[in-house]
Amino acid sequence: MQTTTVGWLVYRLSHSSYILGITGAFGTLPILLFSVFGGYTADRLSRYRIILVTQTFAMIQAFSLTFLTLSGNIKVAHIMLLSFILGTINAFDIPARQSFVVNIIEKKEDLPNAISLNSFLNNGARLLGPSVAGVIVAYAGEGICFLVNALSYGAVITALLMMDKSKVSTELRSENMNSIFEKLSEGFKYVRDFIPVRTIILYIAFFSIFGMSYGVLMPVFAKEVFKGTARTLGFLVGGGGFGAICGAVYLASRKNNTGLGKTIHFAGATFGLALMLFSHCRTFWIALFLLVIVGATTVLQIVTANIILQTIVPDEKRGRTMSFHTLAFMGTQPIGSYIAGLLGKTINVQNTVLICGLLCIIGSIAFRRQYKRFSSLNKESGFIKKIFLG
Repeated sequence: MQTTTVGWLVYRLSHSSYILGITGAFGTLPILLFSVFGGYTADRLSRYRIILVTQTFAMIQAFSLTFLTLSGNIKVAHIMLLSFILGTINAFDIPARQSFVVNIIEKKEDLPNAISLNSFLNNGARLLGPSVAGVIVAYAGEGICFLVNALSYGAVITALLMMDKSKVSTELRSENMNSIFEKLSEGFKYVRDFIPVRTIILYIAFFSIFGMSYGVLMPVFAKEVFKGTARTLGFLVGGGGFGAICGAVYLASRKNNTGLGKTIHFAGATFGLALMLFSHCRTFWIALFLLVIVGATTVLQIVTANIILQTIVPDEKRGRTMSFHTLAFMGTQPIGSYIAGLLGKTINVQNTVLICGLLCIIGSIAFRRQYKRFSSLNKESGFIKKIFLG
């Protein structure tokens, strides 16, 4: 709800796709700067306590945004600052939260389904949130929408406090007290030298820069291309959320991890094609259907990459590795948001999304060529070959 409403509010205040892109960059720039430190923290401290603290600070940020909007004092500069603060919180929250999934399931073979169900809940929010936000903004204004979001953190924090502490580690992790930079360097070398992990991280970074940038331009499509309101924006973003749920349900229903590399390649090519078709579509309901495909294939790529990483990475390196996944997926989005805003201003938003879709198809082809080579790498285990190649 907050993400959708922030985009609508910024565009309403600025009437500029460029400012919209800059604001999106402010929200994800801290992940580029700090997520690696967040991954180190997730490997050193209690992931449970990290999440409890970050969710509390996120609630404070949400109430601040609510107060400024309801008081009529909100400015684009305020939104940029608060977006930067939330991005900083997320830089520590996301690696801990992704790694925490492993700590709260009893059987490792259930991990892929647990990650898929986690994605299902996440994307259920992506479906419901924007649609509800569109209605609330249309009838009550942005401030009330922000208030509902701020109050919702109470449920999140309560759920954390209700967890059985005897089954969740809340203590510092027993680990040699090497310097921070030594541990960060160790995590970087692991990601750099372990070819399957490096391949996944680089592909997700490419996809995030050129594929996910379409999202920051959705308010422009809603208002200028389809001549709609905040409700139109809610439907567009909700369409992607519905598709994401479909993708998550499919992944959760899988019985094994074989051939996940093929899934990423197929989803990447389909995503790019659907995005290209959406870019110049003038019929709203056809555009909505294409965004359902975009949402489904987004999840098939991101969640599948998450499953692969969580499956092949040892627990003592999981926090740092997942921080690089976060860095690749969200930390690179400032670059994509800035590029999207700049191109949207110069060649219009439709041509921008068309180019991004084409680049995603090229990227998926390059990814396929890379993981196909794993079959000839003797040092890679048969387990990893099975995951990628089937």
